[in-house]
Amino acid sequence: MTDTPRPHSTEREPGPEPADAPIGATRRTVMAALGGATLGAAALGLTAARATAAADRSNVAPSPAGPAAACVLTPEQTEGPYYLDLETVRKNITEGKPGVPLTLRIKVIDTTTCSPLPGTAVDIWHCDALGVYSGYVAGGSTPDTTFLRGVQLTDSTGVAEFTTIYPGWYVGRALHIHVKTHVGGTVTGGRYQGGHVSHTGQLYFPETYNSRVAALTPYRNNTATRTLNARDGIYRNGGSSTLLTLTQTGSDLGKGVTGTVVLGVEPDAAP
Repeated sequence: MTDTPRPHSTEREPGPEPADAPIGATRRTVMAALGGATLGAAALGLTAARATAAADRSNVAPSPAGPAAACVLTPEQTEGPYYLDLETVRKNITEGKPGVPLTLRIKVIDTTTCSPLPGTAVDIWHCDALGVYSGYVAGGSTPDTTFLRGVQLTDSTGVAEFTTIYPGWYVGRALHIHVKTHVGGTVTGGRYQGGHVSHTGQLYFPETYNSRVAALTPYRNNTATRTLNARDGIYRNGGSSTLLTLTQTGSDLGKGVTGTVVLGVEPDAAP
């Protein structure tokens, strides 16, 4: 989509979110808010111990099997302006978009039982190497493109896996992937329907990898100024808890990486 204008950065730190706006029968809402409320630990009713644990987590994401993350509630973060509830169940979301291959493994843990959550719908979306989101053009949404969006259900070990690409960036935001978890719904006709959202957040990438990826094609053609994690206001509000652990595939970074992360959620909550 080289002819599609790159969206401006409109995700912001805490602020009110407006009501949903209908756009058609095939998708319920497009959140047109320029950002949204970043729910802190207090807003979620966390105990002081949980809040302290979330704040003190290191800048290295745990292994998907890491017990340390099992009972820690992952902080909520803004949904942002580029969500479309297409809810299409598919593992490979690239649709031919060029970039460094990324195998993304997200493990979902029930913080009330410290156990994996099988059958949870993990919904992700992110921009391409040049900072463009599918489904959007300057001034609003369009149903014409769906690249880099998809849903997977967690397996018996609580893991959902996606085949995608390393995201690019746009003005004002660090590299990130948006994520929601849904529980209580069903898959019908290749789409996840019903249930409720139990978590909304974002996943981030270590800067050592970001710098190396930025030097590769097609990322080197992205002319937007890249924002570091430390300078991203949304990342600073709990982002270190969802910093991906990356493993390179072979000696050539261009061949791809595997990213893993643990999300701790309360399945019955609707934050």
